[in-house]
Parts: sequence; structure tokens; C-alpha cells
Amino acid sequence: MGNLIGIEDSSSGVTPLWAHSRNLSGRRHTLEEHLRGSAMLARQFATAFGAGPIAEYLALVHDVGKGSCSWQHGLHAAEARGGKVGVPHKEAGAWLAAVHAGRPFAAVVQGHHGGLPRYQDLQTLIDSVKARTHKDRALIEEAIACVAAVVPEIKPAGRVPVPQWLIGPAAPATVLDRDLLLRMLFSCVVDADFLDTSAHFADRPAAVREDPDMSALADLFEKRRRHALAARPPSPVDDIRRRIYEQAVDAAPNRPGMYVLHVPTGGGKTFSSAGFALHHAAANGLRRVVVAVPYVSITQQNAQVYRALLDPDDQDLPPTVLEHHSSVDLDGQDARRQRTAAENWDAPFVVTTTVQLFESLFSYKPAAMRKLHRLAKSVMVLDEVQALPDHLLVPILSALRGLVERFGTTVVLVSATQPDFWSLAQLHGVPRRELIDDPADLFTALRRVSYDWRTGPHVTWESMAEEIAHSSGNQTLTVVNTTMDAARLHRLVEEQAPVPVLHLSTRMTAEHRRTMIERIKGILAAGEAVHVVSTQLIEAGVDLDFPHVFRAWAPAESLQQAAGRCNRDGRLREGTVVVFQVHDAGQPRDNIYEAALKATAAHIGPGLAEPDDLDALSRYYQLRYSLHGSSRTTMGGEIDELRARMDFPAVDQAFRMINDEYNQPVIVIRQEADRDAIEADIAALRSPYPCGPEPLRRLQPHTASIPRHEAKAALGTALAEPVIGDLLLWQGAYHPSRGLDPSEKEDPSAFVL
Repeated sequence: MGNLIGIEDSSSGVTPLWAHSRNLSGRRHTLEEHLRGSAMLARQFATAFGAGPIAEYLALVHDVGKGSCSWQHGLHAAEARGGKVGVPHKEAGAWLAAVHAGRPFAAVVQGHHGGLPRYQDLQTLIDSVKARTHKDRALIEEAIACVAAVVPEIKPAGRVPVPQWLIGPAAPATVLDRDLLLRMLFSCVVDADFLDTSAHFADRPAAVREDPDMSALADLFEKRRRHALAARPPSPVDDIRRRIYEQAVDAAPNRPGMYVLHVPTGGGKTFSSAGFALHHAAANGLRRVVVAVPYVSITQQNAQVYRALLDPDDQDLPPTVLEHHSSVDLDGQDARRQRTAAENWDAPFVVTTTVQLFESLFSYKPAAMRKLHRLAKSVMVLDEVQALPDHLLVPILSALRGLVERFGTTVVLVSATQPDFWSLAQLHGVPRRELIDDPADLFTALRRVSYDWRTGPHVTWESMAEEIAHSSGNQTLTVVNTTMDAARLHRLVEEQAPVPVLHLSTRMTAEHRRTMIERIKGILAAGEAVHVVSTQLIEAGVDLDFPHVFRAWAPAESLQQAAGRCNRDGRLREGTVVVFQVHDAGQPRDNIYEAALKATAAHIGPGLAEPDDLDALSRYYQLRYSLHGSSRTTMGGEIDELRARMDFPAVDQAFRMINDEYNQPVIVIRQEADRDAIEADIAALRSPYPCGPEPLRRLQPHTASIPRHEAKAALGTALAEPVIGDLLLWQGAYHPSRGLDPSEKEDPSAFVL
């Protein structure tokens, strides 16, 4: 091969094989060091789910292709001129994995840079190498021979061991179990590769935290929770919340599985779910807690609570709580150079969004999937599970089942409006473990509202605005289904009400919404008059308490979630919830939402049951799911078919929790004091040099959302300009109350509404 780099091994006089160029200390990374270092980490990660040997082997061979002379020459040239090596290197390791572990496992190696491949394409590759027709066959053979001289374990004498459950007769693994195993192994390998490579360039050991002492964390949680409760003003429902917490924690010593926490809104589920999770992890040797919630605003709110309860007092110690979410898609063609590695959830307590969690689980890309192995032997708390989308329930539930049955994970489904998931085939045979003995008794004890109904042709936006503005109660919350309706009703109420009228929707920036929620809390605490008009973003996890709530007609779980903001702390004998139906109200126009409305109308309403009737709620969910017809076409069954065929890119393409064609993120400079910092972060994102995730994190508070057709029109009239990916910078008007209000734009022709 010749002395490519100009440095010889002092003991043998043979030039080492290199994996990476010089680091800050001027030292190159030998291929042997990198393969062995990555293999050690991958084995450590996969041991949690009984796959240490296979993960170790896949990491050991992942970069074997770098052993060819062409690749080594390419590295030398790249160091001299800059840029990439430009010589393929994945195929050699993929071939070794296929021979010594099995063809499906070759996908992990072949995809470790660009993403997990289609199995059909992988088969074609392996067949061509086997038939000696592959164009790089000579490079592959040369690389294997060179690397085997220094890492002979790449050519083991026997088959590489796989987890026993994959081949054992006791409980035969399904093709979906295999899919999940490949995803978890891929996560182990790409995370190990990234960490070992980063350690080389940083000239330090790979940064991996030791498994936390979950018993100590549970004790700290209990201590700080008691202090937090003592600092709160007493509430009439405190005793019920205490009972709920005690029942949840009492169940913690039970073995891992799938649990349900079904408590009414205001029942203290934030504390109870975390208390169970920490004590359960301590009792069962689990490694971390992952809390996933449906909205970024709740993620931020819950993370703040958990930091106060769990983060160390010593600022020199790493934080216990990791908050991880993103509202910007960086996978567009224009943003490819800006992709950065996702965090790998190396923390004892992770707070994230359900979108981040599940779109990572069903991704095929290394950056998104690095974190997945952290789910093994963890407690996953899925808060507000009623918000999981019907069109993806089949793959979500089958994956949760696989994590519980094959990877030692405990899943906790948390909601005041628990969906009847066990009526679906994906959970048949999975024990349903209740954390609360008698949810119906709790709902009766915590019933704090009465319902009233406004239906018929006489109900209009104008009539509802008049009723709200002149309500006998001086504090009201009104929840509607769309941002357009929220803006319209806010204007109408504002015109008539003698008290402040506030607004909440995703057309406001995240920071604007946060400060507005804090303002609302302050007004309510002071007993002052206020009317709030909001979209459904306020319904889940936002701790507000109004004596009167108005809710536009919506699916049953949304009606009950809105009622959870009424008389939440039980300080009134009874709060009032008015459900109204306006004929021209906006709503999502899709079959799933229409099925939910039909099922609601069949069981909930005047002369029928009220939204907090648990028997009616169960019947509602069963009818709702049955109205979808074939689960294959309406509930994501086709995604599990793609998983069975190991078509990883197609699964990624099909699994979308949020309709990307509808909303688009927009940066807004609301205050001149923020301009310099925002523009600096935008410049960093536009730079050709990687900037890491920090600019996006800093921009999130300044980001709002508008429909994509509005964004397209705004781009065409210079009211917005592109930043990166699908992220825009807003140049138009921003209403001080309603944010990006389409009725307040300076150019009426700028949008097509």
C-alpha cells in the first residue's frame, strides 16, 4: 500500500490503516482503534436487550471497507485538498455481516451513513458480491484481507450469536420483532460510531454516562416533591391527588409491562406518572425514564417541573433532565449540508414530544435513530395518549408491544380520556395493568362541572361572542378547533367585552404563547376578569383553572379535555362547561376526524351521555375505530407491511404524525431587542459550515406556524423569506394579540384563503 501518511508504526515498520484524519492534537485515528472502540460501545449499548455480541460484531465490521488502498489514498488526498474521501467503504462490512450474521443484519452496516436500505436493494448488493460481479469486488476483498491482518475477529469461525428470542421456540419472534431488533442494533452501531469518532476529533475518551442510581433519584424526587406540595396553596382535591399518587407508587414494584394511568384532569398525573416511573425503574433495574407528550409547550412546561425535582444542586454535575424536541425539519434538499447529529438521550430522565419519539423510531436515518437503543430497559411514559393519531395506531401499538415484550421496556399510557387500545388487534394478549384500582370512582369524586349545550341554526359566532362577552362569570375560556376560528371569535368578543380578551394559537410564537399563558395565570390568581379564546393547544397539560369554559363541538376526548380547565382545583361547588355547535365552524377535513365526530354524536350530547361518562367514552372509541374500516388503509396497517418487508425508507416516508403539507414554521422578530441575536442564529443556519443544534434551539421561542399555502403566498409577495429547509423568516405584520393573523395583513392579495 505504501507509506500514504508518512508515519510508520514504530514497532513493526508497517503503516497503520487509518479511519479518520488528524484531530486537534495532530493525531490520526487508526482503523483498528476505531473498529474496536465502536464495537466496545455498541456491545455495551445492546447488552440491555441481549444483543451484545451481534451489535459488537456489526460495529467491528462497519468500516472495514476503509482498509482498501484506494480508500487510504483517498483519505490522504482529502487531508491535502479538503473535502470527502470519495471511495465507497460500506460494502465490505455489509458482506461480512451477511456471511457471518445473516443478510438482514447487513442492513445495519450498509446503512450506517446514508440510512437503512430497502432489503430488496441489499439483496441485490449481496448477490452481486457473492457472484463476483460487483464493480468494487476487488476493493472489498482487498479491504477485508488488510483489516483481517490487524482485526482477525472480523472473520469469526462460527455464526455470530443473535438474541435467543429471535430463534428460540418458546415465543417465536415475528417479522415486526425482527424489524425492531434491526432498528435497535442500527441505533447502537451508529451511536457508537458517532461517539468514537467524536472522541477522536475532540482528543478525549468517548463520553458515555454511567447508568444512574434510580433509587437515589426516586428518593430525591420524593424529597423535593414534598417541598413543592408544601409550598402550594391547599386545594379541595389535594386528598384525592394524594390517593392517586400513593396507588401509582404502590404499583411500582410490579414487573415491567404495559400500564395504564387513567385519572381525571386535575388528578396530578404529572407527579403520579413520574413517581411510578422512577420507583418502578429502581425496583426493576431499568436505566432511565422517557416522558413523551404531544405538544412542545407541554414538553417545556413538564421539563421545567422535572428539572426542579431532579436536577443536581451542584452546577458542575451534568443535568438529570434532558429536554429534546425540534419544530424544524432539516431533512430537505436545501438543508442537507446543515444536518447535525441528534442527541442520543444519554440522560437519566428525558422529556420529549411524541412526534420526536415515534418519528425517530420509524425513521431510517442515523441522526434520528441514534437515541433508540436508550428505550431498552427504560420506562416510557406516554402522556395524553388520546392525542396519538388514529392513522398511525397500528404501527405505534405494535412497536410498543415489541418494546415491552422483547426489549424490557415498561410503557405507561397516561390520559384522562383513555383510548380503548385493547380493542385493537395489536394489543390482544398483552396484559393491561391499571395503576389506579377504580378510575370510575375517581371520576365521580373529581366531577367538578356541569355541561350545557348550544345547538341549532340560531347558534352563530356572533351569538356565542355576545354570550361570552356578557357572561355572568368574569373569567371564561373558549376553545375552538382552528386558528382561523380563534382569530375570528377573539375579534368578536373583543369588540363587546368590557374586560381584557386574550388569545392563544400556534399563529403566535412559542415565547408569545408562553408569556400569554403566564399572564393568564397571573390574572386568574388575582381574581381579575378575563376572557380567553384559544385553539385546542390549551387542552392538554396546561394548568389553568376557569369557572366557565365554552367548547366548540369536537370529538369526545377534546370536550372532556377542555372541561379539565374548568374548576380544576375544585374551589367552586360546580363549574360550567358550555358545548356549542356553529354551522360554519372550521374543522380538519379528513375521514379520521369525521369518524371521531360521528362516534361522538352517537354517544355524547343532549339526551345522551356527558363527555366524562367512562362507559360512553369506551363505546365511543370502539365505534370510532370501527368506522375507519380496514385498519390496513386507515390506521397505518400498510406501514407494518412495509416493516415486514424491511423497506426502511418507505416506512420513514409513510410514517408522518404531523401533516407536513399543512403547517410551516416561521421565525418572527417581535421585539427589536431580539433582532441581533435572531439574525445571528439565522446567519449560522445559512452558513456552509455546520453549526450544531444550538441556533435552532435558540430560535424555537421565536417560531410560529402558518398553513403552507399561506407560507407559499407570503414568499411570493416578500412577506417571508426562506432560511433553511422549510423554515421561514417573517417580514410581514404581527398582531400583538393574534400573531400571524391572516385578517390583519398589509396586502389582502398576499394570501389565498
